[in-house]
Amino acid sequence: MSWKHLFRRAFDAAPERLHLAAHSHHLWPDASHDGQWQAWEDAAKLADRKWDRIMGELWPRAQADVAGELGLPDPSTIVFAPNTHELIVRLVSAIERPRPLRVLATDGEFHSFRRQSARWEAAGEMTVERVPVEPFDSFAKRFVSAAEDGQYDLIFVSHVMFNSGHVFDGIERLAALARPEGTWVVVDGYHAFMGVETDLGSVADRIFYVAGGYKYAMAGEGTAFLHAPPGYGSRPVYTGWYAEFDDLSLPPGAVGYAPDAGRFMGSTFDASGLYRFLAVRAMLEAEGLTTALIAAHVARLHEQLLHAIRGTALKSAELLNPLTGGPHARFLAFRSPHAQRWQAELMARDVITDVRGDVLRIGLGLYHDDEDIMRFAKEALRLGGA
Repeated sequence: MSWKHLFRRAFDAAPERLHLAAHSHHLWPDASHDGQWQAWEDAAKLADRKWDRIMGELWPRAQADVAGELGLPDPSTIVFAPNTHELIVRLVSAIERPRPLRVLATDGEFHSFRRQSARWEAAGEMTVERVPVEPFDSFAKRFVSAAEDGQYDLIFVSHVMFNSGHVFDGIERLAALARPEGTWVVVDGYHAFMGVETDLGSVADRIFYVAGGYKYAMAGEGTAFLHAPPGYGSRPVYTGWYAEFDDLSLPPGAVGYAPDAGRFMGSTFDASGLYRFLAVRAMLEAEGLTTALIAAHVARLHEQLLHAIRGTALKSAELLNPLTGGPHARFLAFRSPHAQRWQAELMARDVITDVRGDVLRIGLGLYHDDEDIMRFAKEALRLGGA
């Protein structure tokens, strides 16, 4: 089965390109163009009143879609922002405990948290213990054990590691440690949201979950979101004026906050990402496509790709996230001292993958089919070996 027809504009824009980086910049489906155009149309027709539609109609629809995707019982626990970094900084500012904060994290977090936490450390705002992700087989056990043994203000971990594709399966055990007045648990779900089936219903009252639409939601930039459990962080220090819209009891001169996840809102934002997100979600519903169905499609292509490259230089690489039949990242991560060169050779032939250090990542999605795997296998045969 092929769904290339849903991405015709992207293919027409670069017909010779073989894009195998759906985990990085996921190609935008045609529906996102319709959503983007609707944002412009609303701005032209409604002018100032466009915000009535954005906040009164689109925002709650997008909240409901995210909540439904993640099994969250209450859509009002979802707040949107331009990026996850903004949300994380706002979240940390809401922790009302003496600095430096005691933080548990990993050595495999994405650059936004890696860099920010390192800077917080240097500024005396945090002390951070980082648990090595490798060896992968024992990571969840080691991380949960460290969380249980320590006294931490904040625990931060990715649901799917951005570099290796390793899937963390200890969320429920971390949630058992969470308390509004004690440890807060933050799960970075950027490489999991709409990539692997996720049901947070049983832990929704105890963990934060941050993700966005740039990857597998196919909505592009500007649609990051945070699930914020009730009772955690009622008054972020880093705050925008939108956060007090719903505080009806606000006395004159006071800094108020919305009672729901709106307490983590910022200020004026570009709403086009919400339009694109909702347009793509409507497309998926019309096509009968769910995260489970897309994941199954990608899993079959993963198997086909691994078989197809057996006779190529890639066979010498270490696959960091082998197929086990369970939840899997939407990309394959190959570690090799030749990764940088391979990525450059492929890029020169308009075959788009990406590389992180010595790891070549190949990301597949809804717009790939058997022909793409066959074409990549031919290109891989041309790669230089040792």
